[in-house]
Amino acid sequence: MFRRPVRGSRGPAPAHSRDDIVTAAIAIADADGLAAVSMRAVAARLETGAASLYRYLSSRDDLLDLMADRVAAELRPYPEPDGDWLDTLVRLARAQRAVHERHPWLFELSQRASAIGPEALAFFDACLRVMAPVEAPSAAKFEAIGMMNGVAILFARKRAAGESLTFVGFDLTPYPHLLAALSRPAATPAAAMDLFERALRSLLRGLLTA
Repeated sequence: MFRRPVRGSRGPAPAHSRDDIVTAAIAIADADGLAAVSMRAVAARLETGAASLYRYLSSRDDLLDLMADRVAAELRPYPEPDGDWLDTLVRLARAQRAVHERHPWLFELSQRASAIGPEALAFFDACLRVMAPVEAPSAAKFEAIGMMNGVAILFARKRAAGESLTFVGFDLTPYPHLLAALSRPAATPAAAMDLFERALRSLLRGLLTA
């Protein structure tokens, strides 16, 4: 699919490119969610017929793969692997989180089998480049990349939900440990904001330096 021509090779000169189709699909998903993305909806946005899209794509699944790879390009430019490798991985993970916050529908794509495109491969390569000085097995490094993505998705979804855990209205007397924990002073805003980085650093150290 990623090797298919960007423009159809048969028939009259096309009015749109595959790039136009992907751009339109992402705009629909950003506005209305992934379920709203259909070949018909994308064609309508481009003011063309749905059949014309099949000159570039064989199915909606192809389109979803292209959408995922397009937004992966937003992770560029990758930070240079200078200084501390852990600091650099955290910066890469922050970029992942920002992409998921801009495109909440990416979480749904992560739940399906998909083709890996050139931008996703480039991100894997960038992460492995950063981890080159680390004496850890390749399997551990790939696990680290997966954990980075998982933590980025978790925090992006938490921010999108905009809700925190609350026990207001519950009688907590039968739960003394919970009651004691909630009676302690709350974390400072700075500490709460830093949870993403603290969680990442702990996970990555555990995977790569244990």
